[in-house]
Amino acid sequence: MTSSQTRMVVVGADAAGMSAAHQALRGARKRGRELDVVVLEKTQHTSYSACGIPYWVAGDVSDPERLMARSAAEHREMGVDLRMGATATQVDLDQRTVSYVDASGTHRLHFDELVLATGAPPVIPEWARREDGELVSGVHPLKNLDDGAVWLDLLGTGSPTHRTGFRETRRAIVVGGGYIGIEMAEALIRRRWETTLLTRSTVMSGLDPDMSERVQSAMEAAGVEILPHTSVARLELRHDGSVSAVVTDDGRTLPADAVVLALGASPSSSLGADAGVPIGQFGGYLPDETGRVSEGVWAAGDCCEARHRITGEFAFIPLGTHANKQGRVVGENLTGGDVKFDGVLGTAITRFVTKSQHVEIARVGLNSAEAADAGFDPASLVTEGRTASGYMPEASPMATKVVVDRISRRLLGLQIVGGQGSGKRIDTAAAAIWGSMTVDDLAGMDLAYAPPFATVWEAVQLAARRLADRI
Repeated sequence: MTSSQTRMVVVGADAAGMSAAHQALRGARKRGRELDVVVLEKTQHTSYSACGIPYWVAGDVSDPERLMARSAAEHREMGVDLRMGATATQVDLDQRTVSYVDASGTHRLHFDELVLATGAPPVIPEWARREDGELVSGVHPLKNLDDGAVWLDLLGTGSPTHRTGFRETRRAIVVGGGYIGIEMAEALIRRRWETTLLTRSTVMSGLDPDMSERVQSAMEAAGVEILPHTSVARLELRHDGSVSAVVTDDGRTLPADAVVLALGASPSSSLGADAGVPIGQFGGYLPDETGRVSEGVWAAGDCCEARHRITGEFAFIPLGTHANKQGRVVGENLTGGDVKFDGVLGTAITRFVTKSQHVEIARVGLNSAEAADAGFDPASLVTEGRTASGYMPEASPMATKVVVDRISRRLLGLQIVGGQGSGKRIDTAAAAIWGSMTVDDLAGMDLAYAPPFATVWEAVQLAARRLADRI
């Protein structure tokens, strides 16, 4: 590093961190600046698709290498000083240093600009740990590639089994009814594990209850036992210390050979917080629209909260789409650019697909309860539609729920539960909500039609029109 170079240190080498690193290098070249980029990553993995890991576990992805966007070697070839197995332990904002440890010892690194992209580890409840703090054997989350490898081992090599009549069964309990919970339930059913999903609220609780019930019904039809409004009280263990059963808060004992922890994630913000960087009510950093959290310090990705475009309040919605965009904004602005991260709507999609069931689940914006809590006067309606003209073989049923403000008619949210081809229609609603459109605007938009792709009144527009007529 020369005296004229600016040193940028990034903590975290996944979506947000590497987006920031490479955008900063591009910005520096564009502006004729010298930039030294050092990235510290505590694991041995970088730039992988965490969202693809459930499909690796299910068998759709044959090799974890296929989930890698760029290898460590490729990052280094592009100009990033990437240091794997390097755990940042302390930030000193006065001295402008980051301390970290790796296999060779403890080090201190000077920075001019610091990017915190430390992600959000999975929530691990106390009942999942042994007395020494380690996870009970057979109990594990699914967050990174190492977790995926653990699950392939658990599912493939076979933990202890129970014999029912003449049939040998392996039993799994999924704790949590969000995206990971649903995706892992799919993987387990497809691998012929007897599967129970329990959740302290409802399946996909971000949906309104009447839409959540549709998801639950589809999963139950595929063989998943669903226990809503249920929590884990404790585990029962075998003589070897591995899990043998889950005991629920209402006293039921559920035999288990494996337990999936799918209870969400929590921002990893202690590194900055200990140095005096403010954090919000959800425990994440609070970057401004440029990505800055203090002078010369930036934050991006799952360790952050972000402004919700409808409520104007900070929300914790950790998604890869947000992380990549936030990283790009930070990298550009850090080198003299002027771009903004314009907030989030919580647009998200998943699926549950087995031999007997295909259900796609998507949402954007606020559900009815969230809209009321935000001070709106919500009106909503569920409309049944189809993904294609009814006489076409590819036509699948879909239910669309639209949520609007009764007074202003502003579109606040939309939810979809339906068959193949239904889910990505959420993007139409996301675009409309992003542009602050009304339910009437959505009903009148010029959208594409041909029998294999849509009905004459596209399903999302039909739902908007029917609600518009009622209010």
